Amino acid sequence: MAVCANGEIAGYAICDDVSSRSIEGENPLCLPPAKVYLGGTALGPGIRPAWEMPDPYALGIRLGIARGSREMWTGSASTGLLHRRIDDLLEHLLRADRYPYGVVLATGTCLVPESDFTLRPGDEVRIEIDGLGRLVTPVGVVTDIGP
Repeated sequence: MAVCANGEIAGYAICDDVSSRSIEGENPLCLPPAKVYLGGTALGPGIRPAWEMPDPYALGIRLGIARGSREMWTGSASTGLLHRRIDDLLEHLLRADRYPYGVVLATGTCLVPESDFTLRPGDEVRIEIDGLGRLVTPVGVVTDIGP
C-alpha cells in the first residue's frame, strides 16, 4: 500500500518483494538484509486510490512462476488471510520512524514456493490481484550496478 507522509493510505498496488533465501537461510533473524538488495522489489502496474477500494480484505491474489513455457509454481490466496490488520501494520511502521515523502508498505502473503525452489534468470513471476491488475516481473542477474 502507498502511504502518505501523514500516515494516510493513498492507495494500493501490487508489490513483489523477493527474499534472498541464501541470506535468510543462513540466519532467520536476517530477514531485513534478505529483502534489501538491487532488483529485490517490483511495484506496479499502478497505484489504485484507496477511496476506489471498497474492501482491501477481500481481494483475490494469484501468483505464478514460469520457466520458459513451463509453469513451475502457482498459488492463490486472499488479502482476507492477512495476519494483522492494515491499521495495526501502519501503526507499527510509523511508531519509530517518519517518512517525509511517504512510504510503500508491503504486507506479504502466504504465497511462497517450497523451500527447495529457487528463482533462476529468465524466470517470470506473475502476480495478479483483483482490482489492482497484473504485475509481471522477469528474473535477471545484476552485473553492472553503476555509480
